[in-house]
Amino acid sequence: MTPAGSPAPGPAPTPGPATAPGPVPRPGTNRPGTSGPGTSPGTRGAPAGAPAAPPAAPAPRLPSPLRAAEDERFARRGVRLLLKRDDLIHPELVGNKWRKLAPNLAGAAGRPVLTFGGAYSNHLRATAAAGRLLGFPTVGVVRGDELAGRPLNPVLEQCAADGMRLVFVDRATYRAKRDPRVVARLLREAPEGAVVVPEGGSNAAAVRGCAELGRELRGRADVVAVACGTGGTLAGLAAGLAPGQRALGVPVLRGGFLGAEVRALQESAFGGPAGTWSLDDRFHFGGYGRVAPELAAFAADFSARHGLPVERLYVAKMLYALVALAEEGAFAPGTTVAAVVTGRPDPDTGSRG
Repeated sequence: MTPAGSPAPGPAPTPGPATAPGPVPRPGTNRPGTSGPGTSPGTRGAPAGAPAAPPAAPAPRLPSPLRAAEDERFARRGVRLLLKRDDLIHPELVGNKWRKLAPNLAGAAGRPVLTFGGAYSNHLRATAAAGRLLGFPTVGVVRGDELAGRPLNPVLEQCAADGMRLVFVDRATYRAKRDPRVVARLLREAPEGAVVVPEGGSNAAAVRGCAELGRELRGRADVVAVACGTGGTLAGLAAGLAPGQRALGVPVLRGGFLGAEVRALQESAFGGPAGTWSLDDRFHFGGYGRVAPELAAFAADFSARHGLPVERLYVAKMLYALVALAEEGAFAPGTTVAAVVTGRPDPDTGSRG
């Protein structure tokens, strides 16, 4: 069975490379984990507008390493597997988070950032870390107002420790997060002049930033696979690849909605379809946050085979899909497949990156 999805053919434009955030004003001090002036009952974390003084931020490792992985499950089909180690780009802004955040933060130019995510959002954690490292205030709008009175999980606890102000909203409000009236109300929880970055960091700037990933892989693989949450990385990756290459997205959420999202993101970033891509939505294992025993066992085995720390919520599903597709004969003999490792396991749980 070949991957299901919606190919969007067409030549990839040549969007400019992602740029690192520019200089920011020297911030004040902050006591993470406290509530500040103007907080609401659904708000926790640092006082808005008072981030910690930033240390020197490590430079990103770009291009990220590309390494061969000897694996008999691919070799016996005549397929070569490569690992694109985006998990090694930056110790805290891991993988596609750097590629997506850097253009947005450059545009924000040191102003406060308000963004969105769930209780285990990698995007929120990366944004909070960027705020601490680069010295700008951050506000995270978290799905689920019932979480406001509970102890913070490790992800949100780290966000708060990094100075992010957490605002918990009900699910109806969260679903309406693109409504200008809802955004205006939420911006009242943020410092003046705040810039809104969408859920997952996926917008036109982020997609153009992810196109650099495709350019790094030109001429190196026939198929490039990536796990998909909001679709921004896939949209940019496909645009950056050369003609004759294709991007394969493995959605980690149920619903079959991602094709339309990728097309819309490419329209906003490039003015139309860019590159060749497809989706295979059979490998979500029940949806986001679900780690079935079969998937956990697969991830542990892959780690043992290749010495790669396998993040469970995204990367494991993409790698599992590639093994299944190879065994189905979806890749012709002689094909080189590159798997983009977009995250690494959280040390506390081993499941998030």
